[in-house]
Amino acid sequence: MLIVGHREVRALLDGHEKEVLELVADAYRLHDEGRTALPHSVFLRFPEDDRNRIIGLPAHLGGDDPVAGMKWIASFPGNVARGVERASASLILNSMADGRPEAFLEASVISARRTGASAALAAGLLTEAAGDGVPHGMGLVGLGPINLEVLRFTAARLPSLREALVYDLDRARAEEFAAQASAVVPDVAVRVADDAAQALGTYALVSLATTAGTPHMDLSDCRPDATVLHVSLRDLSVEAVLGAQNVVDDTDHVCRERTSLHLAEQATGGREFVDAEIGALLRGASGFRREPGRRVVFSPFGLGVLDLALARWVRDRADAQGVGVRVEGFLP
Repeated sequence: MLIVGHREVRALLDGHEKEVLELVADAYRLHDEGRTALPHSVFLRFPEDDRNRIIGLPAHLGGDDPVAGMKWIASFPGNVARGVERASASLILNSMADGRPEAFLEASVISARRTGASAALAAGLLTEAAGDGVPHGMGLVGLGPINLEVLRFTAARLPSLREALVYDLDRARAEEFAAQASAVVPDVAVRVADDAAQALGTYALVSLATTAGTPHMDLSDCRPDATVLHVSLRDLSVEAVLGAQNVVDDTDHVCRERTSLHLAEQATGGREFVDAEIGALLRGASGFRREPGRRVVFSPFGLGVLDLALARWVRDRADAQGVGVRVEGFLP
C-alpha cells in the first residue's frame, strides 16, 4: 500500500496548473461520453447537527488508463473559527486488475484543486461564449481555500486576468486572503472590496465559495451579463437560478441535497432550467449559446471522477519519484 501525505501531494501538484486543467477536462469529456461509473455521493449526517457532514464519493474513470476509488471528505464549517481547515479528506485507489486497494492519499489538496480547475474551465468556456473579449478581472465572495484555488486556476486558464476584488464577512480573513492570493497569482492585483455588492458587481466574472447552507443571495448586484461560478451550490435563491442560464457538471447529481438547483427543481417540477453540462461544452456537443444580456451560472456538484483523475496522476508521479511511504503486509 502506497501512502502519500498532504505535503507530498501538494509538492507533486504545485506548478502543474496546466496539467491539472487538462486532467479535469479529460475526465469531464469521458463522463459525457458515458465512460465513467458515478453513483450518487453518500452524505453522512449527524443527529441534531445540520452543519457538519462527511461525504463519500465512489467513482470509476474509464479511458486508456482506467481507475476506481473513493474520496471520503468531511466538512465541518466551525473549524474555520478554530483556525482549522473546514474540509479534510482522504482517497483510496483500487486496482482495476484485482480490486485490491493500492494507494491511500491525503486528498484535501486534490479536492480543492480539482474544484478550482473545474470552475476555471467553466470560466474560460463561458466568458469566451459571451463574445465580449477576454476578462481582465473577477470578483470572489467567500474567502477560503476553494476560492484561492479558483483564482489560481482561473489565472492559469485566462492569462488576461489582471485584477481580483475579494470579499468575506470577516474583514481580517479577507485581508489575509488577499496577501496569500498575491503570492499565488503575482500577476493579479488583489484588493479587498468594501462590501459584497462591490465584489459582485465590478466585473463580469464572479466566483461564490461560501459555507452557506441555505440560499441567501439573488444576483441583482451582478452585472446583467455576468458569468457566476456558483461553487458553493447553496447561495442562490430559486428566482436567481430560474432567471439565469444554467450550466452544471451533472444534472442528476447537482439536483440533490437541497442545492439551489435542487430547490429550483422542487419549485418547478422539472429540470428544464438546466441549459447544458460542461462535458458536452468541452466536446462541442451541447449546442449551448449565451443569450445577450443574460447571466449564466455554473453550478458544479463536484464529481468523484475528477478526484480520481488527479489522484491517479499524483500516484504515478509519487511512484516515479519514490515519494510517500510503502506499507508492506497491509493486505492478507
